[in-house]
Amino acid sequence: MSNKPSATYAIVTGASSGIGYAFAQALAKRGYNLLLVSNVPEIHEAAEKIKSSISNLQSPIEVVGLVLDLGQQSSARELYEYAHAHEMEVEVLVNNAGVYHDKDILDDSEGFTSLIMNLHMYTPAMLCYLFGQDMKQRRKGYILNVCSVTSKMAAQRLGTYGSTKAFLCNFTRALHIELRKYGVNVTDVSPGAVDTGLYSIPPFMTKLGKCLGIIVSPETLAKRGLWALFHGCAKTTIPTVFWRVLCLLILLTPTCVLRLIRRLGWF
Repeated sequence: MSNKPSATYAIVTGASSGIGYAFAQALAKRGYNLLLVSNVPEIHEAAEKIKSSISNLQSPIEVVGLVLDLGQQSSARELYEYAHAHEMEVEVLVNNAGVYHDKDILDDSEGFTSLIMNLHMYTPAMLCYLFGQDMKQRRKGYILNVCSVTSKMAAQRLGTYGSTKAFLCNFTRALHIELRKYGVNVTDVSPGAVDTGLYSIPPFMTKLGKCLGIIVSPETLAKRGLWALFHGCAKTTIPTVFWRVLCLLILLTPTCVLRLIRRLGWF
């Protein structure tokens, strides 16, 4: 780190690839210094790649990679203290780190169940609490929590994932209302399927899904999510129509029908 005075930074968690990397790229183009966080050492490579890709900016930015396991309950405090020790004034916080799966609740290990709850609930909530205090005091700041349309899907195989995202959605909405008068924008971006290679589907199905607007690219998600954040929106669902209709159908489906689908082995 240089010895320059406090500079404005954006923090992006889970930024080594996929959605987080796309958010980091988009924020770099807006001129933010970046603190990128991940639990894998590839975060340093991602930081260097982003820094070299925007070298044509009029004012050079700093891009720092930090290896930190956000699945631990001590990690939010560690990240907060790291930023303060390095005189980083954090104006933007993007809570993106997480894990996806569709699996029966009791088929998961105890360790994974603890991990997903920490990543989707405890750590982002505490990061909002810690950095939100500073933003509130400065009366300026932006917090973007990456939630999911599955937060509306109380269905089999999505019990843990969807429920933890539901917490984050509700938490974000409450924080949005509480902090808006202090000049702090808090936004929930809830994507459906994103083309990050997480899904075991053939390439042609991914291409078809993108053509139909069912699957979006990480770059599209980042662009629309940041637009909503900087325009003070409380929530944005991406893509909109298909996933809103699907969520409504699942909400209206009686539990007995869901049990029948389960017995038939359809999902």
